[in-house]
Amino acid sequence: MPTLTRRFDDAFVYAHEVHGTHTRKGTGAPYVGHLMGVASIVIDDGGSEDEAIAALLHDAPEDRGGRERLDDIRTRFGDAVAGIVEDCTDSWSTPKEPWLERKRQYAEHARRLAPSSLRVSAADKVHNAYAILRDLRNIGEKAWERFNAGPDDILAYYQSLVRSYREAGGGRLVDELDRIVRGIEREMGY
Repeated sequence: MPTLTRRFDDAFVYAHEVHGTHTRKGTGAPYVGHLMGVASIVIDDGGSEDEAIAALLHDAPEDRGGRERLDDIRTRFGDAVAGIVEDCTDSWSTPKEPWLERKRQYAEHARRLAPSSLRVSAADKVHNAYAILRDLRNIGEKAWERFNAGPDDILAYYQSLVRSYREAGGGRLVDELDRIVRGIEREMGY
């Protein structure tokens, strides 16, 4: 297992500075909890320090600064981290492109992810999909109210990601995502 150094600590502080006032849509939970969850999944899967750092920073350009933010990440944490973060970003514009278009493009992109990017991207989706499954179990259909797309489109997106990730090389996190997606299908009565 890799050792986490001061670089990881610095990345956590940076992620907190970038997302400190940001909350999870519909829950009010601090957004940094999602970033910590994704980093934890990456670390538990045997990820490198660069992958764990990228997990903490994977949403920074998309949500807080675009290409300028990515350049700052590259300067602070190196090319490997920046490359993974770039691979995890589905929008560079503000406002973002329409949800369905953006997600279709990302699923297509995901078919060609390098192993490190695949690990971080899949960990992000495992964390997000599990939040959906947990909410469906606890609050039912109200879980869908926080999204900008309907349940069928969201489910189709996650199903397409499983296929794309398998094409990119698959792995335990992809298998876990597939199990979570099937759990969502069951909760939806499919």
